[in-house]
Amino acid sequence: MYKIAEKFNTTVNELVALNNLTSTALQIGDVLKIPKEETNNGNLQNTYTVKAGDSLYQIAQRYGTTVDELKRLNNLTSNTLSIGQQLIIPSTSPSVNYYTVQRGDSLYSIAKKFGTTVDKLKTANNMSSNLISIGQELVIPTN
Repeated sequence: MYKIAEKFNTTVNELVALNNLTSTALQIGDVLKIPKEETNNGNLQNTYTVKAGDSLYQIAQRYGTTVDELKRLNNLTSNTLSIGQQLIIPSTSPSVNYYTVQRGDSLYSIAKKFGTTVDKLKTANNMSSNLISIGQELVIPTN
């Protein structure tokens, strides 16, 4: 828990409170909400780690922003991204929902569970196939 708090510039107590936990013990597959940082101008922000195949356009679509805003927030002078690069994502919502794939899950069952569609799940997670794996973390789109 300490390493997670340190990675996301927060405290263990904040993580415990945000996730309504009764202890700091974690198990493989647990999903935690992470508090968003505030920028200097008071707007909420989130970060996104660039994955293979990502583009600024896809990321902007996923988070309801524009390529220009992503470039401005991240001081980018081109549209080139690197795998593993951390991008600041502007947000007006308090959190992004994530789900960790469990044994027996399918995109259909996950979509049904969260009241969304397989297509929306695939778009939010930049997926081209229906293949998922246990432990994979998925962004759950808001409708």
